[in-house]
Amino acid sequence: MSAPQQAQIVAPVGGSVRELLRVTAPVDLGAIDPRSTPGLPASEVTGERRKAWAREQVESVGGELGRQQEMLFAMAKAGSDGPARRVLLVLQAMDCGGKDGTIKRVAGAMNPLGLHIRSFGPPTPQELRHDFLWRIRRALPPPGYVGMFNRSHYEDVLIARVGSLVPEATWRARYDDINSFERELTDGGVTLVKVMLHISYAEQGGRLLERLTDPRKHWKYNPSDVDSRALWDDYQAAYAEALSRCGTDAAPWFVVPADRKWYRDWAVAHLLRETFDTLDLGYPAADFDVAHERERLCAGDAGAGGTPEMNSR
Repeated sequence: MSAPQQAQIVAPVGGSVRELLRVTAPVDLGAIDPRSTPGLPASEVTGERRKAWAREQVESVGGELGRQQEMLFAMAKAGSDGPARRVLLVLQAMDCGGKDGTIKRVAGAMNPLGLHIRSFGPPTPQELRHDFLWRIRRALPPPGYVGMFNRSHYEDVLIARVGSLVPEATWRARYDDINSFERELTDGGVTLVKVMLHISYAEQGGRLLERLTDPRKHWKYNPSDVDSRALWDDYQAAYAEALSRCGTDAAPWFVVPADRKWYRDWAVAHLLRETFDTLDLGYPAADFDVAHERERLCAGDAGAGGTPEMNSR
C-alpha cells in the first residue's frame, strides 16, 4: 500500500520566517503579541480550519527536514571538505512555553538516529565544579547530527539572574562568554537556531491550571512554577536583555509567538527548513566506480540464478 501523499509546502507570506521572527536589539517582548501569526497565509489559503492546515503543513515540512537531515549526515560521514556541519536548535521559554511539544512535533518526521536531544535542569554538584559552559560543551551534537536543546546555557543569565544564584557581576560577564562560545561554535561548523517561545501571562496560567485539573498531567506540574510565575516581569526583563545582548549575525535570536501551539510548531518547522536551505547541502559523490560495482553485483546474482530487484518493497 502506498503512503498517503503529503500536502504541498506553502511558503510563508510577507517574507521568510527567519526574516519575520528575527529580533534585533533592543528587544521589547511587550511589543510582540504572543497570539500573533507572522507569515501564516490568509484564510483563502488555509481555509477556516487553520489549526488542521498548519499541522498538515508541519508534516509536509517534516518530510523535507528529514531529507535535509539525511544529507547533513551523509556529508559528515563522507568527510566533506571544511568543518563537519551540525545544526543546533536552542529552545528557551517560560514554564509551560511548549519546549517539549515543539520538539515532539517538529522532530517527529526526522530520523531519530540522527537527532541529539538534550534537556538542562538545575546543574548537578559535578557541573557546579566547572564553569557554566562545561555541561553545554559536553552535550553538543556530533558532526552530521541535528541537536535540540530544551533550555540551554541561557539559563545562566535567566534563572541565575532572577533567582540571585550568583552575584550580578558574575551573570553580567556571561553575556560576553556566551557570545564568544557561540562564535567558536559557528566557526567550527555549527549552525545555531536560537528560539524563544513567547507565551503570555494569561496563557501560562491556563496551562498551569490544566496541569492541576487533569490527573494525567499532574506529573508535569511543579509547585515552584507558581513561585517563578510571581517573578514574571523579572523574567521578561532578563529574557529581553539576553536576546538583545546575544543576538548576532552568526547566531541570531528568533521570537516565536507561542500562545497558539499549532502556529508555534508551524513557525519552528519553517525556521529549521529555511536554515537548512542556507547550508547548500547535497548527497556526496561516490568514492568508488558505480558502473563497475553494478556489473559485479549483477554478475554475481546472475551466477546464483537470480537478478537484483530495485524498490521491491
